[in-house]
Amino acid sequence: MQTEKEKMLAGEMYDASDSLLIQERKNARELIHRLNIAEYGNEFAHKQIISDLLPNAATDIYIEPPFLCDYGYNIFTGEKVYFNFNCVLLDVMPIQIGSNVLFGPNVQIFTATHPVDAIERRKGPEFAKPIVIGDDCWIGGGAIISPGITIGDRSIVGAGAVVTKNIPPDTVVVGNPAKSIATNDA
Repeated sequence: MQTEKEKMLAGEMYDASDSLLIQERKNARELIHRLNIAEYGNEFAHKQIISDLLPNAATDIYIEPPFLCDYGYNIFTGEKVYFNFNCVLLDVMPIQIGSNVLFGPNVQIFTATHPVDAIERRKGPEFAKPIVIGDDCWIGGGAIISPGITIGDRSIVGAGAVVTKNIPPDTVVVGNPAKSIATNDA
């Protein structure tokens, strides 16, 4: 029989009130708290906390606090990733981020989702869909990325855009819902 964590990581319906998952979120919250209150300029403490919180991230990731996530271990990054202030990553399933990716302030990335049926939703189960963000992307401030989205290499998501559909490589999208306005021929 599968554990709730195994169900969660497989993208199946699972019970988020499972004691192991509660403990893992609590551990992440403690590290997040330490990250968000670390003395500004204390690079050693900052990097150590990020390493503990995001064990699958590259060593040269940079995060401007405050920062929030669910578990941390489901966030995978390439080299040179920058998160500006107040980013939220609900990493119930993997969030794969390429190299040389910039996130503006207040970006929200959600793998978590809930049943559409109200009766089923009332029972409390949830599930998730993974997110992939390619290399050399720029996600503008206040953008929201929905569960199950793939953003292709070198794409730009404009400030405030709500991404509900996959974005091909070399594409610029803006708006709610995000729509292509140009190709990035750089």
